[in-house]
Amino acid sequence: MELITENIGEITIVTLLAEELDAANAKWFKSQMLPVVEKSKKIVLDMNQVQFVDSSGCGALLSSLRTITSKGGDMKLASVQKPVQTLFELIRLHRIVEISEDREMAIRSFE
Repeated sequence: MELITENIGEITIVTLLAEELDAANAKWFKSQMLPVVEKSKKIVLDMNQVQFVDSSGCGALLSSLRTITSKGGDMKLASVQKPVQTLFELIRLHRIVEISEDREMAIRSFE
């Protein structure tokens, strides 16, 4: 698992290089995202490679979202795969965090 960050203007793109975000790596994800959410007010999390998310993974995403929104920022998800999208709709996560088809759409949504 790896996080790759890049900046496009004032937006930070975080690409999650992992097939799963679950109990095995959720704590690592939160610890790696913490410095990113503390520095940036606009984050796009590219989840293109993620095929599975469990409740721990959802909790890690929500924790990052809570941290950034408490600082007046926002985080958006991009390129969410169908199985993960289905889960997010089932638990209504898509009502809490904006999900875009791809990272370019997510970037434009900040404008």
